Amino acid sequence: MISLKDIKKIYKTKNGELTAVNNVDLDIHQGEIFGIIGYSGAGKSTMIRLLNGLEKPTTGSVTINGQKISAIKGAELRAARQKISMIFQHFNLLWSRTVAENIEFPLEIAGVPKEERKKRVEELIELVGLYGRGNAYPSQLSGGQKQRVGIARALANNPEVLLCDEATSALDPETTDAILDLLLDINKRLGLTIVLITHEMHVIQKICDRVAVMEAGKVVEMGEVLQVFQAPQQKITKRFVSQVSGEDQTKEAIRELNKSYRSGKLIKITFVGEQTSEPVISQMIKRHHIDANIVHGSIQHTQSGPYGTLIVHLEGNVNDVQAAIQFLADSNLQAEVVSND
Repeated sequence: MISLKDIKKIYKTKNGELTAVNNVDLDIHQGEIFGIIGYSGAGKSTMIRLLNGLEKPTTGSVTINGQKISAIKGAELRAARQKISMIFQHFNLLWSRTVAENIEFPLEIAGVPKEERKKRVEELIELVGLYGRGNAYPSQLSGGQKQRVGIARALANNPEVLLCDEATSALDPETTDAILDLLLDINKRLGLTIVLITHEMHVIQKICDRVAVMEAGKVVEMGEVLQVFQAPQQKITKRFVSQVSGEDQTKEAIRELNKSYRSGKLIKITFVGEQTSEPVISQMIKRHHIDANIVHGSIQHTQSGPYGTLIVHLEGNVNDVQAAIQFLADSNLQAEVVSND
């Protein structure tokens, strides 16, 4: 659906050349929600401008649905952009127009007849949960409602791709979740390909299928969200994952628990996907005649499935405890001893 091949974007500044995107190769599949995450200066905003044709790559190509966006201009590029919509961090609404008029605006530009415009606007107001607010002005809306208008406006021309540029970073956590739920619903209903640019791992965790982690203009790690949560490879990825995984709290819990337990073993067990619902701990206790006490745990949910950790204190005969740990490994669980007798 979306393919970036050997993309490099270099800006010329008074202090010399600045490489904003450096040798990026990326493929985004039809109908998926793909996240691009990075801190300020990572190059993610440049990436989104390359996707909608606002910037041309210095080298490489950007292809969307078979059309090379990086090689067209003028009327052809304007026509292509009607299929690549965007929502923004600060909404970018027309403050002198009502909700309905804001949503109608791109249809006016596209030359859609008035009656057809009116019908489409009504459909979109219903879709984004703003029924009865069509005659309100942006100043009369909450932040979440404004973003719903932005989403409706972006959907007006039936785009194939929706780009989201930090679309929830100006919203409170509860409103953020509501907007993310709306995007997920739209993705499932319309089969729309969504690309999210963000610096918040919660956004990636909640709705994305896959994620690319950017640092200094490069994609340093990429994969399914669950896979990245389970085994982050790069230091920056580990930082992002720790924002939502509770890893820091787990480490603190292990330090405190090591002070409390003077015998037995503390085991950190990692569960992924369907493993989170299997009675592995009870099976281990029955088979190996040990005492097991769950002393700390957390489960996070992603679109690919849940991911969680448990800290379990094991007491019993040394051989039985070792056999229990081997049982966990044989059950395809990651089991790590985090304290010794």
